[in-house]
Amino acid sequence: MELRHIRYFMAVAEEMNFTKAAQKLAIAQPPLSRQIKELEEELGARLFDRNSHSIHLTEEGILFKQYATQILELEGRSRDEISEMGQSLHGRIYVGSVEGYGPHLLAQWIQDFHQENPHVQFDLWNGSTDEIVNRLARGLCDLAVVMEPFSDPFINTRKVHSEPWAAVIPRTNPLAEKKTGSIHPAELEDEPLIIPSRASRSDEIRRWMPDPEKPLNVVCRVAQLVNVMELAHAGVGIGIFPLAKGVMSEDEHVAIKTIKHPLARASYLLAWMKDRPLSKSAGAFLDRIRGR
Repeated sequence: MELRHIRYFMAVAEEMNFTKAAQKLAIAQPPLSRQIKELEEELGARLFDRNSHSIHLTEEGILFKQYATQILELEGRSRDEISEMGQSLHGRIYVGSVEGYGPHLLAQWIQDFHQENPHVQFDLWNGSTDEIVNRLARGLCDLAVVMEPFSDPFINTRKVHSEPWAAVIPRTNPLAEKKTGSIHPAELEDEPLIIPSRASRSDEIRRWMPDPEKPLNVVCRVAQLVNVMELAHAGVGIGIFPLAKGVMSEDEHVAIKTIKHPLARASYLLAWMKDRPLSKSAGAFLDRIRGR
């Protein structure tokens, strides 16, 4: 299997049309079809279901697309990092980040770093802490912004921000009309809740409640802040999410109140692998963050 086979496969998987994929690759369609057939024969599996009107990825094709995406990402990284050796800072830095305040932190760091290193590019990816740590371990991220609780003997961490958890309350809920800017967990105990999808969050939130053994009334579990806000806007339930001050804000649809409990704090960590050398640019970016 060669990289061209993977690139050809990805073009067809993205276009879902051999003619359009061939045009994108600037090659004729028959050679493209032959290359895909060779790849399928080498793998011993059909990657596409074809009929006279359309094509679709098979289950094997869906799985291979995941691997192909990672292979091309790593190929691009290796090319960037080799090209920057012995030169001023160039190349690309790959960073994963949780939602909430994570993107705001990255924006500040990148703005500061980019002023002195205009030739360095950044490739950012957002997800849950578990997803980002998985990418970090597989070499798809140089650095990451994750959230506590977190412990991994193979990963270095440094706390970079802490903030309270908050309740995003639909204006249709009487709790939104409270005059104070905070709310006690007991007031949320029986409310329909929208909580982060990370497995440990449900137990963490229950520990704030008067009866930690009582199940939460969870309506939705989400990984993205935008989902919290949209669901709360629609009146589905009360969102529980780190405050992300300056990022999420009140409007005519929702009120935002901090959760009044000593354990209701969210801490963000900068993370990087202990035994994996960073590229020259990524190392300089890490040093700049640690020196702030």
